[in-house]
Amino acid sequence: MSPEGDRVRLGLAANWRQFTLLIIVNAFVGGMVGLERTILPEIAEGEFGIAARTAILSFIVVFGVTKALTNYYMGRLADRVGRRKLLLIGWITGLPVPFILMFAPAWSWIVAANVLLGVQQGLCWSSTVIMKIDLVGHRHRGLAMGLNEAAGYLAVGVVAFITGWVSAEYGARPYPFYLGVVLVLLGLAATIWLVRDTAQHVAVETEQSTIPLLHHVFRDTSWGHPNLGSISFAGLVNNLNDGMVWGLLPLLLMQQSFAIDDIGLIAAVYPMVWGIGQLGTGRLADLWPRKQLLFGGMLLQGLVLMCFVVAGSRTVFILLAALLGAGTALVYPTFLAAIADNTHPRQRAESIGVFRLWRDLGYAVGALLTGIIADLWSIGAAMLAVGVLTVFAAGVIAVRMRPANGSPSIQTHP
Repeated sequence: MSPEGDRVRLGLAANWRQFTLLIIVNAFVGGMVGLERTILPEIAEGEFGIAARTAILSFIVVFGVTKALTNYYMGRLADRVGRRKLLLIGWITGLPVPFILMFAPAWSWIVAANVLLGVQQGLCWSSTVIMKIDLVGHRHRGLAMGLNEAAGYLAVGVVAFITGWVSAEYGARPYPFYLGVVLVLLGLAATIWLVRDTAQHVAVETEQSTIPLLHHVFRDTSWGHPNLGSISFAGLVNNLNDGMVWGLLPLLLMQQSFAIDDIGLIAAVYPMVWGIGQLGTGRLADLWPRKQLLFGGMLLQGLVLMCFVVAGSRTVFILLAALLGAGTALVYPTFLAAIADNTHPRQRAESIGVFRLWRDLGYAVGALLTGIIADLWSIGAAMLAVGVLTVFAAGVIAVRMRPANGSPSIQTHP
């Protein structure tokens, strides 16, 4: 082992200070998405007079494509440029976003802000994910990802609720976006002065790993490898339905004459349950077979989306949003832990980048597909179609996935 390796240890306990800092940084990252979660569809219709669902969802399409491509290139550059440098570039890219959202004179400016937000999210979220996996080693991957995703998506929910409340009290612009200025400045400051790179941890794990190298990282992660391909497809479908809920659920609730603060509450419940739930499901992913959690979570999501079509009352919508959050909490940390199970440390960043490419393309696919269906038929038809597709993704996991080296399914069933 190298002299550096003598000083570097893997594990959550050995790296808890840096791990905790990265958790806090990822909360700032998630909060940047929460800025838009409740009120952009209202701004599109109320301020800019945009009625077509496909046009309103254009900001999600742009965000999804940009974030997906950034994830891919971040994965490829992570080992050459360094995780911390990419995190820093991400925060610098995100600096103009809240100001554009505050003062945009036309909808095209909102779309442009989402290009920058997509780059910022791809660089910042991917960096913190990979750095946490680097720090903890294989024993606590699920817990690490649960804590990471919990912080990020709990922040999405909290900020979505706050912006909905502020919008109801003071108007949709500019006040809800002041919080974004605080978040981006805190994230940038923490990265400059406190975050350290994890290259030495990767070197230590590389010396210990027995996982075979993939022949072709992009092809194998996309579909060729039965486990990685199943996870990538399920990730795409997961974010496809998340993009639909992001864009269409507020519009569905507006159609049913819900007040903006009620819409903010319902829109916030889903990511908040998603976020808090991962505190438990992440640890569960270290104890139970990953396949079972992925199948159950995708199946639950699909069934809930179908139920949205017939929901009518505030209480029912809140309950369904909570169940959707629970289903997503089951799969989100498990996706990343399972990708790490199946990849060598040298290829991990690139493989995670490919997975996150497909997963976040789901935002764009979901916004386009469901926007077209909603314009041709109805919002209910769009939700039903995506619910069926999500159940199908659960079926792919059930049929195609196998136990992986180092996963709980191997440890439980040697």
